[in-house]
Amino acid sequence: MNAKPHVIHIVDDDPAIRDALTVVFELEGFAVREFDDGESFLGVVDGERPHCVIMDVHMPGQSGIEILRRLHATGFDVPVFVISGQGDIPMAVEAIKHGAHDFIEKPFDADTVVGRVRDAIAAAEKSGNGKGLAADFPGSDSLTPREREVLAEITGGASNKEAGRTLGISPRTIEVHRARIMEKLGARNAADLVRIVLSREGTAQ
Repeated sequence: MNAKPHVIHIVDDDPAIRDALTVVFELEGFAVREFDDGESFLGVVDGERPHCVIMDVHMPGQSGIEILRRLHATGFDVPVFVISGQGDIPMAVEAIKHGAHDFIEKPFDADTVVGRVRDAIAAAEKSGNGKGLAADFPGSDSLTPREREVLAEITGGASNKEAGRTLGISPRTIEVHRARIMEKLGARNAADLVRIVLSREGTAQ
């Protein structure tokens, strides 16, 4: 038996959502801490680092996007899931651009959420920040660690579903990262990405 359970921070101004998620995760053996706004979460997260964060995009005061910006600026590397309604998908995509790990659409299935969080924590614990890529290729310094991981999967021949399973994120989120990677590197398709990444491998030791 593990000495310490994984810790989940739930940040949502809706007490019903917080209570439901807390019950589900505690039943699954996680330790849970609840926050009803982003400021209170930010006040403790440095000294009490969780293994995963689940945060609503809509909150009074600072939005989930603003909280993500602040976390991202500090190099926060814990998986953050944002909760969004069907009409909030563009906002969820924006959240991923600012460092969110993935998003959870409402209404959500409790078992699915727990499974995705477990996958995210497992992926984070064995993450190599994009291992498998050449250290230096054109545009490499413009990619985030997560984008390097996604690129390593894509250039290794993984499908969106396979890459998502390996990295603990949804295929839709892989698509979001893929589009941003292609834009940053000036690639038109997957073959272009491989060519760009391999362009320095011949000279890299």
